[in-house]
Amino acid sequence: MSGQLLKPGQVVQTASGVPCRVGRLLGSGTQGEVYQCEWGGADFALKWYFPQQAKPAQRDSLAALIAQGSPTPHFLWPQDLAHAGQVDGFGYVMRLRDARYRGLVDLVSGRMDIAAIALINAALELTKAMRALHTRGLCYRDISFGNAFIDPDEGQILVCDNDNVTVNRTPWSDVGGTMGFMAPEVVLGEVPSRTSDLHSLAVLLFHMLFIGHPLMGRRMLSIRSWDAVAQRELFGKQPVFIFDPDDTSNEALDTDADPSGECGGTALAYWRIYPQFLRDAFTQAFTAGLRIPTQRPTDLEWLNTLARLRDSIYRCRCGTPNYYDPTVVAGVLQPPPPCWSCGHAPTLPFRIRLGKKVVMLNFDTRLYLHHLAGEDAAFDYSKALAEVTRHPTDPDRWGLKNLGSTKWVATLNDGSVRDVEPGRSASLAHNTRIAFGRVEGVIRY
Repeated sequence: MSGQLLKPGQVVQTASGVPCRVGRLLGSGTQGEVYQCEWGGADFALKWYFPQQAKPAQRDSLAALIAQGSPTPHFLWPQDLAHAGQVDGFGYVMRLRDARYRGLVDLVSGRMDIAAIALINAALELTKAMRALHTRGLCYRDISFGNAFIDPDEGQILVCDNDNVTVNRTPWSDVGGTMGFMAPEVVLGEVPSRTSDLHSLAVLLFHMLFIGHPLMGRRMLSIRSWDAVAQRELFGKQPVFIFDPDDTSNEALDTDADPSGECGGTALAYWRIYPQFLRDAFTQAFTAGLRIPTQRPTDLEWLNTLARLRDSIYRCRCGTPNYYDPTVVAGVLQPPPPCWSCGHAPTLPFRIRLGKKVVMLNFDTRLYLHHLAGEDAAFDYSKALAEVTRHPTDPDRWGLKNLGSTKWVATLNDGSVRDVEPGRSASLAHNTRIAFGRVEGVIRY
């Protein structure tokens, strides 16, 4: 391809002294070009900046990021600086993105099929990655579709373009963000920060779960030219949430009122499906959070909300995932609404209350450290401590199997008590209480 900054087979030098052999061009953007490369005997990616972008401040920032190291493996983090005497500028080496990861733009455009549990896993992993970054005193500055990728089978994520990461509130970078994801104060000229990252994260999570933009509703009908002036007004000067309970001037419109679908019709359909606690979190982010940055949900609060959403999934007999959203009126627990897909009244599975948490016990449910050991901000889903399992000889009986290393104590509805040793199961039965240690669970049906 003509016009490339580097040529296949060309060797560039790295700060570590390990040569880097350039391969094929993978893509280009506003800052530079990305190539496949061979570095240290393995395949990596090499980003090379356009001359006008190769500034000393960028190089110094990259050196600092390389020295600090990646907050988590979810980041395609800069690993080594690269230079070539015969080519202006510089670049950096990073991990090569696995082919199974696809851009989030495929999700929101309807080109990606993904199960509800994998989608929520992806939202959790993205939020955990941002929290790890923020706890280091860094901010990402430019969270958007273009720099997050998802494995649709498992919900794992990768975050690229990490050369834009800076220390919180550092003003040196030319990068303020992507319009539509930037916080209102950044649109109006303030320096990006951890707090503005929280707005960008909420916008991306909304896109992932509701397949729409939280600020693009009725007001889109009056916009004649989608230019910088219109975007500054919609996203910076006068942003209004499409589900603002007190301001309907920018409300989401269904496809009957807006056949183009630009005014939040898809988001409106999903808004009716998801539980109230999730709607409340986004309402907080895009009402008070639009006006007062410190009122935005933190990444830890998003983790708790998303973990609760994951725990609330149950399947209708038609196979469609629904969300358990207990509603109490005059002290009476109301029946769950009909399935949003088939319209039939649902048959709920067993569920277990663990402190304030309620987990639906589907045939494939697993419980983890944050369920059974009290408060745990890691939300690590890599090692289960319990799982729902079918009885080996009676397919109509189900139990909760102890996958940990310590015994549980189960108290049955009749008052009898039994130990549940590692590898054994407690039967799923109404009013069974299980002492897991610091946490006690109560099974309901």
